[in-house]
Amino acid sequence: MIAHEIATATNSQTQETAPNLIVETGEFRYAYRRFGLRRGTPILFLQHFRGTMDNWDPAVINVIARSHEVILFDNAGVGGSSGTAESTIAASARHVVAFVRALGLKSVDIFGFSMGGFIAQQVAQDSPSLVRRLVLVGTGPQGGERIDWRSTTEVASHVAIDAPGPDDLMYAFFARSETSQKAARAFVQRLGTRTAEPDGPSTLQARDAQTAAIAAWGASNGGDYSRLRTLLQPALIVNGIDDIVVPAVNSWILASNLPNALLIIYPDAGHGSLYQYADSFNDHVLRFLQT
Repeated sequence: MIAHEIATATNSQTQETAPNLIVETGEFRYAYRRFGLRRGTPILFLQHFRGTMDNWDPAVINVIARSHEVILFDNAGVGGSSGTAESTIAASARHVVAFVRALGLKSVDIFGFSMGGFIAQQVAQDSPSLVRRLVLVGTGPQGGERIDWRSTTEVASHVAIDAPGPDDLMYAFFARSETSQKAARAFVQRLGTRTAEPDGPSTLQARDAQTAAIAAWGASNGGDYSRLRTLLQPALIVNGIDDIVVPAVNSWILASNLPNALLIIYPDAGHGSLYQYADSFNDHVLRFLQT
């Protein structure tokens, strides 16, 4: 059973123990977790392709929650949220805006990982007053380079299968070196430490809809990235140099076109660089949010 939100949040809750909550907007019921230090601007986390709230690494979430309020969120049709998953990034972004407004929040910082970073950019463009800062990890601009992974057998054979397992996650998120693969094994172990009720599943409908959304976002626009110059929020852009899901060149494109961006590229790391370098990554994020 999913609990309704209580009036206050305690800093003792973690990714392992925070309850699943629900907020309703009339047509939709959105599942989320809200915990951490409730002061300042909350950080809304938007997840990767096929990911649910359970796919966030405690090594990142719990550290950030010590000094910030964090909100994990399932978009429509994902995990514990009602409805069906959307097949466009723009439609997914509208759900984010509806969710934030349903919570009565005037502004948020948005942490977008992979596909969540696509949605974060769209929200910042559609509702700029709602977004104070952006953390964009393993992601890229609309019309970026090799974002539609369907043509890349190397990636599709691990992320698009009906029931991907830990080995598929490790392959897609981490580099081939022993150092990176050791970090991958530790990451998978951390994902299994939740003691409270798990999130709902990620369905094949969500996979297919999100695949279409990513393909449309990644379709070539002739190298026109002018829309990025309208996103005036400070942005921290992070990736691993060996990202095979959203190649790191896309982070360079973001940093080159966003008016107020800081770029960090981690060595010997892939799509999940934030998890391989969790300590350094947390330090960079916290410094950025407090600047």
